[in-house]
Amino acid sequence: MKEQLLEILKANETAYELSDLIDKLNVKSSEDIQEVIKSLNELENEGTVYRTKRDKFMYFPYCHLLQGKLEVNKKGFGFVRTNDGDIYIGERNINGALNGDTVIIELVDKNAIKKEGKILKIVSRDLKQLVGEFYYQNNKAYVKLDDNKLNIIVELPKEECHEAVNGHKVAISLGKKIKNNIYKGNLIEILGHKDDPRIDIKSIAYKYGIVMDFPKEAIEELKNIPSEISQKDIIDRKNHDLRDQIIFTIDGDDTKDIDDAISIEKLENGNYKLGVHIADVSNYVTHNSELDKSARDRGTSSYLADTVIPMLPHYLSNGICSLNPNVDRLAMTVYMEIDNQGQVVSYDIFESVISSRKQMTYKNVNKILEENIIPEGYEEYVDTLNMMRECSDILRKRMNDRGYLNFEQEEAKIITDENGKCIDVKLRERGIGENMIENFMIVTNETVASHVFYMDLPTIYRIHEYPEEEKISEFLKYVSLLGYKLTGKRTDLHPKHIQKILEELSDKKEYKILSSKLLRCMRKAIYSKQNVGHYGLASKIYTHFTSPIRRYPDLTFHTILKEILHGNMDNREIAYWNQALMYIAEHSSERERASIECEREVDDLKMAEYMQDHIGEEYTGMVASIMNFGMFVQLNNMIEGLVHIKDMKDDFYNYDEVSETLRGERTGKIYKLGDEVDVKVIAASTEERTIDFEIVKKKVLTRNEKNN
Repeated sequence: MKEQLLEILKANETAYELSDLIDKLNVKSSEDIQEVIKSLNELENEGTVYRTKRDKFMYFPYCHLLQGKLEVNKKGFGFVRTNDGDIYIGERNINGALNGDTVIIELVDKNAIKKEGKILKIVSRDLKQLVGEFYYQNNKAYVKLDDNKLNIIVELPKEECHEAVNGHKVAISLGKKIKNNIYKGNLIEILGHKDDPRIDIKSIAYKYGIVMDFPKEAIEELKNIPSEISQKDIIDRKNHDLRDQIIFTIDGDDTKDIDDAISIEKLENGNYKLGVHIADVSNYVTHNSELDKSARDRGTSSYLADTVIPMLPHYLSNGICSLNPNVDRLAMTVYMEIDNQGQVVSYDIFESVISSRKQMTYKNVNKILEENIIPEGYEEYVDTLNMMRECSDILRKRMNDRGYLNFEQEEAKIITDENGKCIDVKLRERGIGENMIENFMIVTNETVASHVFYMDLPTIYRIHEYPEEEKISEFLKYVSLLGYKLTGKRTDLHPKHIQKILEELSDKKEYKILSSKLLRCMRKAIYSKQNVGHYGLASKIYTHFTSPIRRYPDLTFHTILKEILHGNMDNREIAYWNQALMYIAEHSSERERASIECEREVDDLKMAEYMQDHIGEEYTGMVASIMNFGMFVQLNNMIEGLVHIKDMKDDFYNYDEVSETLRGERTGKIYKLGDEVDVKVIAASTEERTIDFEIVKKKVLTRNEKNN
């Protein structure tokens, strides 16, 4: 009934009387009429249908209201992320909604420059599990939540808390509101004491639904999986036994879950034969098995400082599935013939047996390719690596020519001691080796995606839609306020135009900040069963295939690809996958977002932990963003701290929203994005995940620097 109602309501941007809908559905009996009313009420509660004040019904996106997820700032205000952009919600207009709630809002003033709204209704509350610190007070059990955006107190039934003591980190479910900001809750699990090593990371992970332990049913299945491949496996793939080929892996120093291996040779016609060999995880994790269901729930592996929470148990991810050196492994091989223009002129995809000759590291490969220094044990691979670099350069040129966007975003690397305490924060190094592997994986993903796409069969794609014209226009307007003139039309959204903007800004002192600001104008890449291309890669057809150990969409693609290779993709399978892929794509996108947010929060925690040992020390940084309450300064190692406006004692500063600047009333001193400043660390909180700076001095540019 719901589907039929939605079909009618979607057809026209109009509001229908109940009687009109009953007529269109040709409903006669009182039971059927009651079913219509029940379905409309459910659709209204879900936020799919809007009921007007005159009791008419219309499809929600056609009404004047908006729907989205609320993100609350710890200061009390928030934003609702909607399809029309971010809508500001003042504290007085939050109306009892909590951080993470899906809400319906109404705009307060439609003509205002800054869109502001008020919350009318909470559609859903996705607070399935929360984490906090347990404590007793006045003979009652409470939890202080870790998430300071949830300004509530949770009371637990004492009978559930016999084993809990003050200071325990606990996971709870949220119940009904008792009064004001006090809610009932139920204890799910005691995670450990707040002083236990790495309990901080475990607590954050649990908050995002990322759990350490695997279901016992999945662990039970591991008993039937061998620790090495069988002779039968080798015989079954005797036509594609590649163990005599020069195949090796290149990864980080501490990588243990190795998804991909590579090989290359030069053909007589001058073309390259690039081989990319991906771990055949689907041979062991079969679709809808308990291990597969567990992997689907997790969606991805999470890399949190020095802790890895894998998508698959270590027995698989570090063992039989990992392409470890000098052992036989099953793989999915893609051989591509690539010409000197970077075009894949032919390819072959098949199940194979490989044996990686060597587990190389990026550090050692970069010594060869960047410094011409040959580490011990790499002597026989130098020519092969140089040939790979040639092929990689050709592939990257083709990518650049079509509009590939390289935002050159730097990443921080958290260094911890044996107890998990952060002892240093460094920039993550990225050299020729890292770029080479990235280029090879991109061309492989495009090749396999195109193979299935042109067969017109269902699969999962990695998509990245065009950005909104308004956001790009606002960015260009801001750049012009900085005094920089850019060529091209503001309405031109082709990737090559954005690429040109990055190129024209690349020599500016604020480039790192501006590049990051432009990146935030882009939409988020997601998974989908519908191919719309990948904007950031300027790729017409793209998927994720090369990391089945740590990403569920890759494992799904492998499963589907095997069905195709074995000739099993009949009408029944097609119908099944068309249905299943909608959930898999949406859920995988959601779990990826959760993992990214979790990783960021862990990084913020560890950076604050590191800075707690450096209070009073001075650093040089760059103004990364400016708000009405102060400015964030980013250090060279990506640590960011807030200079609060109340701590800027030399003057009273006013915030200009248009130019994003702070201007002193008395001195006229201006702070803007990209300014280099010296700061002192005055506070750091692991609980709040914050770092506070104060300005020591703003760097004054010399005449030569101004001219440059």
